[in-house]
Amino acid sequence: MKRTTIATLRALKGAEKFSCVTAYDATFGHWVSESDVQVILVGDSLGMVLQGRDSTVAVTLDEMAYHTQCVARGNHSCLLMSDVPFMQAATVERALAAAEVLMQAGAEMVKIEGDERLVPVINALNAAGVPVCVHLGLTPQFVHRFGGYKVQGRDQATRTATLSAARALTEAGADLVLLECVPSDLAKQVTEAIDVPVIGIGAGADTDGQILVLHDMLGFNPHRLARFVKVYPGAPLAALNAYADDVARGNFPAPEHQFLD
Repeated sequence: MKRTTIATLRALKGAEKFSCVTAYDATFGHWVSESDVQVILVGDSLGMVLQGRDSTVAVTLDEMAYHTQCVARGNHSCLLMSDVPFMQAATVERALAAAEVLMQAGAEMVKIEGDERLVPVINALNAAGVPVCVHLGLTPQFVHRFGGYKVQGRDQATRTATLSAARALTEAGADLVLLECVPSDLAKQVTEAIDVPVIGIGAGADTDGQILVLHDMLGFNPHRLARFVKVYPGAPLAALNAYADDVARGNFPAPEHQFLD
């Protein structure tokens, strides 16, 4: 099976939708890489999914490195991306050190939450040869600043800031943008405004790719699911392929999974 790279995703932009899921261990890393899904994210969502916490804030760099190593051992075809945890990108020096740990653990790209203030960090990582995905919109590490898990980009100021950040960060060298929980029209605007692929979660159907938390899409989450989640029941490989097919055909996300305003 041909391995997905950043070049693969760039070639798909505007031509074909691609799919992503989270994974946290070698077993699921194997099943995802056997499927038609192209990207695995070792997300700091493991703090909530695996550890039972209320947020991602307490997840450590050591924990992210451990789970990245586990997934890397099972993965053989997907682009493997890993989250830089809370406060580890607060300075250029910390971001470079965190990226070194995660890349040496097996990541092929790091994902960083933030806004336009990340430009110096992205510049430094780009110069060091580290591929980066920037995470905008609802950034879970900022949950306490937001006052909860709320849709972002519903007011003009936030919409303008999101678009400006996407442009500035990709100009600084970001290779991907992930948009979470923003209105569909804003996600469409961002996707059309920048040259790099945009991945959405709760960001409508017009982004270049979609991502879901694996435990949510397989129906393993015992809690109330977010609006943007669709459950794909059945054996993991069949469920993953059904999800990837829905994304590729434009059947997911449907209107009921989107925030339209």
